[in-house]
Amino acid sequence: VPGHDFERRGWVQRQLAASILLQSHTLSDRNMASLPIPPPACLLKPYAVPYRYMLGPGPSNVPPRILAAGAQSMLGHMHAETLEIMSHITSGIQYAFQTQNEVTLAVSGPGHAAMECALFNSLEPGESVLIAVNGIWGERAAEIAERIGAKVNTIVQAAGGYFTNQEIEQALVKYKPVLLFLCHGESSTGVLHPLDGIGDLCHKHNCLFLVDSVAALGGTPVYMDKQGIDILYTGSQKVLNAPPGTAPISFSERACQKAFNRKSKPVSYFLDLSWLANYWGCDGKAMRIYHHTGPVTGFFTLREALCILAETGLENSWKRHKEVAEYFHKGLEDMGLKLFVSEKKARLPTVTTIVSPPGYDWKEITAYIMKNHHIEISGGLGPSVGMVLRVGLMGCNSSKPNVDMVLAALADALKHCHKSRV
Repeated sequence: VPGHDFERRGWVQRQLAASILLQSHTLSDRNMASLPIPPPACLLKPYAVPYRYMLGPGPSNVPPRILAAGAQSMLGHMHAETLEIMSHITSGIQYAFQTQNEVTLAVSGPGHAAMECALFNSLEPGESVLIAVNGIWGERAAEIAERIGAKVNTIVQAAGGYFTNQEIEQALVKYKPVLLFLCHGESSTGVLHPLDGIGDLCHKHNCLFLVDSVAALGGTPVYMDKQGIDILYTGSQKVLNAPPGTAPISFSERACQKAFNRKSKPVSYFLDLSWLANYWGCDGKAMRIYHHTGPVTGFFTLREALCILAETGLENSWKRHKEVAEYFHKGLEDMGLKLFVSEKKARLPTVTTIVSPPGYDWKEITAYIMKNHHIEISGGLGPSVGMVLRVGLMGCNSSKPNVDMVLAALADALKHCHKSRV
């Protein structure tokens, strides 16, 4: 019978596994009394994870197709199939970033790991760096650069604002940095920062241009090569709708020249670009050497997420996010709520910031919506704490039905939450 031997082997394996499990339980029961620390009671029963509408600033909901990709059989992190999947991921990132950079890969970790990878490899102790701070991600970048021992210089805008190219060039002339950090989509404040012309200014002043696009990529246009971006990174859990844990990043030839000709080694072995580039097969060497065990199932899900983006088309994704955001913004204004970012062109289409309704406790609003509507929305972060509510509509979550659902939940919360008369 075709497949009979395979089915029989499967049956034998299941019986063997059941026998081993029974023996282990017997041994466990026998030894339990002799162990000073017993098995935790919470781990001896299943845990039912509730379904929630993840409409905060991230992570976003993971579609069934991507969840299924992550449930495939495990492969070794150096197996030929895994390396092929990694190659597919590189191609997908190049498409998403609109770049031909050879050194394009995914860091094993969240967006923070990509931020550190970018800064650790491009900066050395004592070098001047310029950080554009208009929210929490500029603040974080400044702290990381300071820990490296770089000479940190900042330009600062209040929450909700952004920098003009003239202000940036004045700072480049003043501080003479080797690197400029700028956040494309500042999720703490809801600002979409313009990118055009900044790369040219950086190169004019012999400076690398580093862009954080964790909350923006896939939801609004970015052209890495065309806009002269030297280092660009994002996260898997926002518009891409994959689980957290992989962070796409790309380095231009100019950035690679800096990273691969350092006077000192990067402070992190794990995030050393020379090792990562080899592991990802983008350093031009024939042999890949073991560096770390990559998150193999995370590679499965990231590949599937990039497949969906490729099938959708970048321009279609950008268009949908823009249209859905504008529909949401109109709905909020029709309710009498105020948008935190006043200038329309500066509003991030993936994460909307709403001025906290006067007289209400934002914590009560978010808790009410979670409890009664199973929807996650968030309060502010960093400089916007206490000032805003944040709603994320990213990837598969960017839809008009989701907007209607959030608007209804907000209206319900404002009706039932306590409003101070003061």
